[in-house]
Amino acid sequence: MGRISRRGFALASMATLVGTFSTGSVAGARERVGAAPAADGAGGGAVPLAEELRGMWIASVSNIDWPAQPGQSADTVRSDLVKLLDVAVRWELNTVFLQVRPTADAFWPSPHEPWSEWLTGTQGEDPGWDPLAFAVEEAHARGLALHVWFNPYRVATHTDPSRLAADHPARREPTWAVPYGGRLYYNPGLPEVREFVQEAMMHAVTSYDIDGVHWDDYFYPYPVAGEAFDDDDAFAEHGGDFTDKGDWRRNNIDLLVREMRDRVAEAKPGLPFGVSPFAVWRNKSTDPLGSDTRGGVQTYDDLYADVRTWVRESWVDYVIPQIYWEIGNEAADYAVLAAWWSQVADGTGVALYLGEAAYKVGDPAQPAAWQEPGELSSHLALTAERHPQVGGHVFYSAKQVAADPLGALTRVWEDHYQSGS
Repeated sequence: MGRISRRGFALASMATLVGTFSTGSVAGARERVGAAPAADGAGGGAVPLAEELRGMWIASVSNIDWPAQPGQSADTVRSDLVKLLDVAVRWELNTVFLQVRPTADAFWPSPHEPWSEWLTGTQGEDPGWDPLAFAVEEAHARGLALHVWFNPYRVATHTDPSRLAADHPARREPTWAVPYGGRLYYNPGLPEVREFVQEAMMHAVTSYDIDGVHWDDYFYPYPVAGEAFDDDDAFAEHGGDFTDKGDWRRNNIDLLVREMRDRVAEAKPGLPFGVSPFAVWRNKSTDPLGSDTRGGVQTYDDLYADVRTWVRESWVDYVIPQIYWEIGNEAADYAVLAAWWSQVADGTGVALYLGEAAYKVGDPAQPAAWQEPGELSSHLALTAERHPQVGGHVFYSAKQVAADPLGALTRVWEDHYQSGS
């Protein structure tokens, strides 16, 4: 997600998806989230929001957004989360995507995986409180929907199993983990791994009054030049009739998606399940069904995530492609990708929202367009004018949303979100 190194589910009825069981629904957000943003993040009088999703991601891995650093006091961690939720209210957003399982660990008391090192500083150390319960309560108190964001297969940002908590599943079952690209991953080709990660995620789904289940863009890992992901043994044992390893890998991820979709729907009917993929499914030069983009990662070929099929077959309830490029980008034009995803989602019943690169605004390493305060606002204007399939936008990440670089979020709010605009 946000690689910094880097109509059964109709848009207009997003509220019905979560409102059927959750008191903290998007419908409630429209009733309670206030008007003009105040400096302290407090909302004004209750003014209904437009029928669209307005969101931001709160990333916990590597302490990108929250907690600010590992090992802080509970009061500090709670206070910092409240401040981020108040930022969402300030900009009249209605949904937050909170990363609660960043590296095969947990921000809630999980019976399956250890407490997160990004929370306490020591993986497995009990913080003495329940961050997810607190997040749900505080989000709903502000009329915000809260989607729990899981990373299915990433185990660690290093390759040393001995650094994991002593009772970590990847230490109890060492054949489950594969080192690759300086990181450690669960092997998606092992059926027992697929079953386990679902169990780990479903515990949070069934235990908390959440408003959605969310996955990011990491399935098989992003490719590293000159390095192979070592799953030959798994392919030999579980490949079945597949002769092509790529097809087998895609089937592994397809199974993960379909099985998780079914489990979520059975446990909590109406609870939306969605993904936020890297925005290039395939280039047109690779596949005539692909987008008119060039070079770089293709999620179908490199991450083995056939997201186009997931949408066309309605295996997910919503999709948020990370279109983290500017309008006019030569290799991956925002306008081109917005049009491509709109066409893919059209008529499927899958809600389409677009991921927005707030983290690029004002970054001197980025192209000139990102030095302009109006770039993000122009994205929303483009989709509003051309693509009715787009039901909203989600900004990566919360820290940048709070910082408002170059006044870009101010422009978004003034042009699109300001109550009555």
